[in-house]
Amino acid sequence: MPDHSSPPARTAPAGHAFLSGEQLEDLQTFLKDWLRHQGRTQADLRRALRAESIRMPVLLDTLQQLHAQGGLSALAARLCGIEELWQRDEGEPGHPNEAGEISQSQLDLLLEEIRQDQRI
Repeated sequence: MPDHSSPPARTAPAGHAFLSGEQLEDLQTFLKDWLRHQGRTQADLRRALRAESIRMPVLLDTLQQLHAQGGLSALAARLCGIEELWQRDEGEPGHPNEAGEISQSQLDLLLEEIRQDQRI
């Protein structure tokens, strides 16, 4: 008789794997730093992602699904898009504050790491 006590294993589409535990920890650390530098909350990120909850595991699961569908480049592009949206909302698209510059720099580094990983 099958064991129904645990949820079914998720599978990623061909060519895109789910993030490892270490990658999820790194992503969580990055998100917390990014939100702090942006002066944003997990609730702001939930709205931008249209996630079901503000809880970090739910936000990470939403980003995990995005990664499974489009890879790291899709994940980075989505986070960059959210940052652009937030900057427009602040009404200062041409004048990023210091926190925005730090965050953009972090996103640029993340995108560069993604490109390097894809070359390997």
